[in-house]
Amino acid sequence: MTDVSDGVLHTLFRSDQGGHEQVVLCQDRASGLKAVIAIHSTALGPALGGTRFYPYASEEEAVADALNLARGMSYKNAMAGLDHGGGKAVIIGDPERIKTEELLLAYGRFVASLGGRYVTACDVGTYVADMDVVARECRWTTGRSPENGGAGDSSVLTSYGVYQGMRAAAQHLWGDPSLRDRKVGIAGVGKVGHHLVEHLRAEGAEIVITDVREDAVRRILDRHPEGVSAVADTETLIRTEGMDIYAPCALGGALDDDTVPVLTARVVCGAANNQLAHPGVEKDLADRGILYAPDYVVNAGGVIQVADELHGFDFDRCKAKASKIFDTTLAIFARAKEDGIPPAATADRIAEQRMAEARPLR
Repeated sequence: MTDVSDGVLHTLFRSDQGGHEQVVLCQDRASGLKAVIAIHSTALGPALGGTRFYPYASEEEAVADALNLARGMSYKNAMAGLDHGGGKAVIIGDPERIKTEELLLAYGRFVASLGGRYVTACDVGTYVADMDVVARECRWTTGRSPENGGAGDSSVLTSYGVYQGMRAAAQHLWGDPSLRDRKVGIAGVGKVGHHLVEHLRAEGAEIVITDVREDAVRRILDRHPEGVSAVADTETLIRTEGMDIYAPCALGGALDDDTVPVLTARVVCGAANNQLAHPGVEKDLADRGILYAPDYVVNAGGVIQVADELHGFDFDRCKAKASKIFDTTLAIFARAKEDGIPPAATADRIAEQRMAEARPLR
């Protein structure tokens, strides 16, 4: 992993999107591990963020993703009121093909070598069972199974937090937090998305879903023969007439120069990280009258859950804290309206202020 272009180095050292404290390139030839661990900030405490296992097109792309995700975790943890900074790790490769116990153990040793500056957890391509393996080499591992002293699947509270963000958006825009009879489009019904469907159907929302995996779609349709329909792809979903809320729940970059002009929804509120493809998209949304719930605010339920694991996990305590995402999101909307700026910019200002007022971890 030596071919890291100047584009990545520019991001790291010279751009507004950089400012990371540490980036570690990890390789274990015996197991085939190639990974990147990015620590954006430890101002509020040890960096906390998941491990993404993904078949990146290039090593440069993997490094760039780790940098972006780590920065997002700093803001997410700050807005969630956690005493943690932001970090993220990516493992390069197709988890269906190369994930082995030896590889995960090797990865755990790299995380452990950081001495607690970075605490890892699950993300795309990694699961509770994987964290149980990583934890055998690294005590700074969360998202483990209850049988191994962990909190289990963090997607449960991630979806709950997104649901609370939707309720806050409804309150702000329509004067009522109820989602009954609202049409919600969900792109991605995997670990988080399928839980989100359950919350919305329990309240009586109408749901339209899409996913690249046919089995994921079929699972939802079989469980909910009424009130849920499916479309072929995200391009179709974002153009669905009468959609009130669009929930991107897959990978990042869902909101870009192509999608925003054709988006029919009045609200965007989803679980995916880094939904804004580039700076300026938040203004494009605002100019179209689309209310954007900042992704790292509403999807913080999962990190609230795994952070609690470090102190002896209590689900009710975590759910109560995740419920406050409603109040936090509503306050961001109100302040954004008062200041005349997009909600994403408002959330950034609040998070940056909290980090600036904290002392870096020593």
